[in-house]
Amino acid sequence: MTTAETTEPPVTAFMLVETTPEWLAMTVEERIDAFTTQVVPAVRAKTTGVRSRFYDTEFYSARVTDVWVWEADDHHAYQLLVDALRETPFWDRYFEVVDLLVGTENGYARTYGVDAVTTIST
Repeated sequence: MTTAETTEPPVTAFMLVETTPEWLAMTVEERIDAFTTQVVPAVRAKTTGVRSRFYDTEFYSARVTDVWVWEADDHHAYQLLVDALRETPFWDRYFEVVDLLVGTENGYARTYGVDAVTTIST
């Protein structure tokens, strides 16, 4: 049986981004085409074990317009992801990466061998 103690925890990155004027000048259809033809193929070609979720935040935050949550199976997969994104117009052309917050879920629980009491579900 695989346990938290015997596997490396996945890496989670909260990528805080701000849309650029170039991105906003495109139509919705042009944005979808740009993302699906320029960004997604690079990520798929250069990474494995990576998943993402995307959150619109511009109506709640003045700091960033969006938050991309990336989860990678390990640190190497995350590094390959960032390298892949940097080689596309995503990085600094369509989006400005404002901040990266990277961590592992419940890392303290793994370190100390205790239950993850800070993960709450009601």
